[in-house]
Amino acid sequence: MEIRELKSVPRSRDRIEITLEDGSRLRVGVNEVADWSLYVGRDLTDGEVARLKGDVRVREFLSKAMNVLSRRRQSRQEIAKRLDGWGANGEEIEAVCSRLEGYGLLDDADYAAEIVRYYGAKGYGIRRLRDELYRRGVPRDLWDDALEKREDPTEKLDALVQKKMRGAPPERDSLRKLSDFLSRRGYSWGEVREAVRRYEETYEYGDEDEDEDGE
Repeated sequence: MEIRELKSVPRSRDRIEITLEDGSRLRVGVNEVADWSLYVGRDLTDGEVARLKGDVRVREFLSKAMNVLSRRRQSRQEIAKRLDGWGANGEEIEAVCSRLEGYGLLDDADYAAEIVRYYGAKGYGIRRLRDELYRRGVPRDLWDDALEKREDPTEKLDALVQKKMRGAPPERDSLRKLSDFLSRRGYSWGEVREAVRRYEETYEYGDEDEDEDGE
């Protein structure tokens, strides 16, 4: 099928509209023009037209995915779900994700480490970290390496305890509420138990043995 016309798309610096001999039009990027050596008078087979259209679709999906990633990092699974929602087929999804990985815009291992750092810094325990890794589609075989790099939670955990207790005495009811709170934050019972013990050990009681005259 012969190319009858090539012209720039208005208000677009990198889009070219191709008009074929049957009157159909196809908008491509300048990269496709160069890669395919497109020019007026070139005759394309039906197979070449189909492949060219496929390249254009991949480029369009790639552009949309890059726009999403410019706002927030995501896992390969998250981007794949978006691509599927946009109408990409399996081959197109694989092609786009592979390119994004090649550009360094998709890196599940690095993303997993970032999730652990971010939520760990916000004071969440290991169960919550696992929940976030799962929710964001990070492959399970990357979890252990990311979690091994988790910073020691002791300081953050003790700060949470101090904020929650506000200097209150470590009585049974208040410690139960504290334990429930820390558990909801994703800390293990072992971590919670040690945090409670540290609070009890550092809590300063008043001098309850003084008599009314202060003697």
